[in-house]
Amino acid sequence: MDKKYVRIRKVLSIIIHALGRVEVKGVENIPKEEGCILAINHLSRLDTFLIGITCPRQVYALVAAKYKSYPLVNWFTEASGGIWVNRTEFSREPLMTAIKVLKRGDVLGLAPEGTRSTSGSLQPGKPGVAFIAAHAGVPIVPLGITGTQDMKGLLCFRRMRLGITYGEPFHLPREGRMSSEELMAATELIMVRIAKLLPPEYRGVYAEKV
Repeated sequence: MDKKYVRIRKVLSIIIHALGRVEVKGVENIPKEEGCILAINHLSRLDTFLIGITCPRQVYALVAAKYKSYPLVNWFTEASGGIWVNRTEFSREPLMTAIKVLKRGDVLGLAPEGTRSTSGSLQPGKPGVAFIAAHAGVPIVPLGITGTQDMKGLLCFRRMRLGITYGEPFHLPREGRMSSEELMAATELIMVRIAKLLPPEYRGVYAEKV
């Protein structure tokens, strides 16, 4: 980690632990040196910060460009080398940048759902994460996050119960160029791995596949 990122982690750690109790499991599953993808379920803007303070390696993330107007998210993304993505129009540039980050041996954080879940449970995954993993040839570490969506309790001065579980890393059955059908199958594989780390009420459309 570079010194700036370490300073950011310290500040964020103080903020997150002030907001709630944090339970972390499976950190030993994160590869120590090679590039890898952290594939998460996406509940709130706190998710990125929770990963940032619990992962022992520096994490680069794809972040929606609309969050540039949020001072804390903008500051963290710029300072940590995050990659801005415009969801309203397709561009290969962020994908290629993400692949470069992985091939140089760094960690990339991604949400296969593409956006936050309004219900708190898993939505259908999109093929972007499978595409990046297949072309970078790196393992995927599934992450299960709980509690970050429960912001209303803060209004009643009730601390949040935040949980993050790092699952065992795995490779996609096939790497390189994939057909649309293969990408969708790979996406489902990733989403089911995430769902297995979550309580039943968080599994959403993947509940029956666990």
